[in-house]
Amino acid sequence: MTGKKKTLGQLIARDKYLLLMFLPVFVYYIVFCYLPMAGLTMAFQNFRMGSGFAGVFTGEWVGLRWFTQFFSSVFAKRLIRNTFLLNFYSLIFGFPIPILFAICITQMRQKGVAKVAQVTTYLPYFISTVVVVGMMTNFLSPSSGIINQIIKACGGKPINFMGNPKWFRRLYVISGSWQSFGFNSIIFVAAIMGIDPSLYESMKVDGATRWQQIIHLILPMISNTIILLLIMTLGNLLNVGFEKVYLMYSPAVYETGDVIATYVYRQGIESKNFSYASAVGLFYSAVGFVFVVASNALSRRMTGSSLW
Repeated sequence: MTGKKKTLGQLIARDKYLLLMFLPVFVYYIVFCYLPMAGLTMAFQNFRMGSGFAGVFTGEWVGLRWFTQFFSSVFAKRLIRNTFLLNFYSLIFGFPIPILFAICITQMRQKGVAKVAQVTTYLPYFISTVVVVGMMTNFLSPSSGIINQIIKACGGKPINFMGNPKWFRRLYVISGSWQSFGFNSIIFVAAIMGIDPSLYESMKVDGATRWQQIIHLILPMISNTIILLLIMTLGNLLNVGFEKVYLMYSPAVYETGDVIATYVYRQGIESKNFSYASAVGLFYSAVGFVFVVASNALSRRMTGSSLW
């Protein structure tokens, strides 16, 4: 016999402490994520500074003028290309590394060495982006950086890494992978550790080598985890980290380092073109949304696994 269905008030009373814990998160997303969406109307208006909050809803309506202006500008192609390539290279070189590292860690026979390796690779993730870029600036300095000192000691000429457009993407991807691969491997290590040990024993009895165990057991068992994280990563394919790019770049490397996020910052904050910056930012977000939906649908069609 089923119990009597509880009312909404009874459910709230039962879970009141859980709801209190959730309340700060709820308020945060409402205040900083949903309420600001009202400002998207500026992308279709000629917003004037000084018109106050009411100007967001009462400004002159200009339709798609700012979108047309952006796509017809000389910067649009460069910005979209740089934003896409930075994330694409980060995905190609950064996504597989945590998976490979997790497999290596779990396959080590000396567990003490594995724990030391894990802790050592986790630490860079907790270093501030400002500190990481500062380290790069010091290490790669043409005059006093240790890298250029080694190059000069070997008979080469100093290289201005941070001021050379050809090096910007490489430095961004390498430093990003170094900083995050250890921390990102945690979820893959957990997935591998969740595999039934009897499956390993069965493969050993059948004469499977360690390489065959990785190919035919570990990778298939963690494939759903890989797919889900890949979908989430593809959803952020245009979401280049603004802080790191802003700290690393300069006018000398705009050719390869200027991305949509930094362009929006310059137009909105520095040049006070709020409506134009809102239009570019809205395009930026819309493309990210399309990537999430498309990658989720593709995964569901090809593998049967998806986020929704």
